[in-house]
Amino acid sequence: MLKDKEKADLKLRLKKVAGQINGIDKMLDEGRYCIDVVQQILAARAALNRVSLIILESHAKSCVVTAIKENRAEESIEELMDVFKQLTK
Repeated sequence: MLKDKEKADLKLRLKKVAGQINGIDKMLDEGRYCIDVVQQILAARAALNRVSLIILESHAKSCVVTAIKENRAEESIEELMDVFKQLTK
């Protein structure tokens, strides 16, 4: 479970990503250089990946730890690994 400070930090990060996406949209409208647009898309993707990793770290430190204590380690770790596999596609 995310703590209030973590949640506030993530919301701020997501607002910045939203701003990046809006900027990309504007770049397209302006007919900006394709490589510049792609670089901004890559930056937005990297920012979203960072948000995902922060959430996964929190999940591992809370939910996975709880699952291990409750003898549900295999199920919890399998779920976590599935998400990591999706992240690295």
